[in-house]
Amino acid sequence: MLQEKKGDELVLNEKEVICGLYPRVSTEDQVREGFSLDEQEESLRKLCEYKGYKIYKVYREEGVSAKNMKRPKFQEMIQDMKDGKINKIVVYKLDRLTRSIQDLETICKLLEETHCSLESKCEELNTETSTGVFFMRMTTILAQLEIERTSERTKFGLAGAIKKGQPPRS
Repeated sequence: MLQEKKGDELVLNEKEVICGLYPRVSTEDQVREGFSLDEQEESLRKLCEYKGYKIYKVYREEGVSAKNMKRPKFQEMIQDMKDGKINKIVVYKLDRLTRSIQDLETICKLLEETHCSLESKCEELNTETSTGVFFMRMTTILAQLEIERTSERTKFGLAGAIKKGQPPRS
């Protein structure tokens, strides 16, 4: 349920919430974190059932990194949002949607333009509030930092292996 202001009072708007669920795993995530698409989807479905949200579609993205927005199911979901088929995106964790600050700002702009919102189950954030948007930005900054640190460690490890005469594995 959304609230809108009429004069000096808040009025409940009974606008139906129609969601696009976005579970995503990369190959590295599955190995490191151990959560699968099925587990994410089940958790998101339960959240929607509890909150009374209708599910339009599940956009399952498997084996795809969130380093950019060039993901087939993500693009399909964004188009459905633009076409007015969904008015909320629900993710398990924010880093399932993006790990890029720049992409997050693009997503926030799209959400605003299409009068849609974003909700994350694990972080309990919701872009319908200014605090939710702030928390979402901070969470993405930390996710981007983790990507950059992992890249630095990988490069450092490869350089060490090369110095020892060990060829990098592909």
